[in-house]
Amino acid sequence: MPILLGIAYASKKREKLKELSKASISIDEGIIGDRRGSSNQRQITVLFKNDWIDACKELGKDIPWIYRRANLFVSDLRARECSNRRILIGDVILRVNFETDPCSVMDNLHEGLMKALTPMWRGGVCCSVIKGGEIIVGEKIKLD
Repeated sequence: MPILLGIAYASKKREKLKELSKASISIDEGIIGDRRGSSNQRQITVLFKNDWIDACKELGKDIPWIYRRANLFVSDLRARECSNRRILIGDVILRVNFETDPCSVMDNLHEGLMKALTPMWRGGVCCSVIKGGEIIVGEKIKLD
């Protein structure tokens, strides 16, 4: 069963992400304190461990997931499996809107990372919050 492995946010553009063990999520703000939370279609970004491992293997390097600058890190799923679905984490419901396109910031963090994240939606997905609540690292995740 998929599990929430990590939560991260940044309160300012290009700020280093801060990892959390739990977070509050709202319809208006996404992850409370995250700078992108009010962005309608891209309130929360989700990265999937299997996709991240594939990108790292392509680079021949083990890179921490927070380099991707995603909000949530999830096990045992792939981004493409989530297309046009909803992600349920406890009481929280996220609607998957589209693939997260990797940008040049990825290459600033590690040369070639942008290209490695491009195939098969390896860069993750962008979501809107349908229902807010509390999430905790280790919680089980379902697709609807």
